[in-house]
Amino acid sequence: MTWSTYAGFAGMMAFLAMMPGPDTMVVLKNALTGGARGGGWACAGITVANFLQGTAAAFGLGAVITRYRPVFETVKWLGAAYLVFLGIQALRGAWRGNYEALDDVRRARASRGRRFREGFLSNITNPKVIVLYLSVLPQFLTPGVTDQADALLLAYTVAALGVVWQVLLLFFVHRVRGWLQQRKVRRAMDGATGAALVGFGAALAFEA
Repeated sequence: MTWSTYAGFAGMMAFLAMMPGPDTMVVLKNALTGGARGGGWACAGITVANFLQGTAAAFGLGAVITRYRPVFETVKWLGAAYLVFLGIQALRGAWRGNYEALDDVRRARASRGRRFREGFLSNITNPKVIVLYLSVLPQFLTPGVTDQADALLLAYTVAALGVVWQVLLLFFVHRVRGWLQQRKVRRAMDGATGAALVGFGAALAFEA
């Protein structure tokens, strides 16, 4: 694989990583309730899931999942339901607006493991991630020239770029945290995040 080919792939993936999606919304949701650390644990869960999906795609396991329709549909509906569940949580927070009491409850319940689990499950149950790997990676791989190591390099680049974007997002949230903690702003952010997650879940569920 040439450097120019790799640079073109990395540039395209960096652009896709910055597009708002379920992973971004889950990190934002946890950053709003748990600060940079809370968002960081969600980011860690997403990253682990991303690396697992990338590895599966590179070794050909992802193709088996996408071709076996019952498995693919099960994963799709589980992912859609989970995104809607997370979205409803955020919308409930926006509706109540009592953030002092709500944050006390959330801090008591939301352990590091729970935030990690939210990130991991939101990514691992999203079949669009594995489909992305399977549709994009082959375009940059040449049979007989590139090998499995090249496939893994491309897959892990996607995951690494996702980490970079999410860390930048957490840095931004941390810098404006004082402004975000204002009740009106917080309700608007929770409402927008919740609506986005429900929308992503619905789109995933009803996509052919």
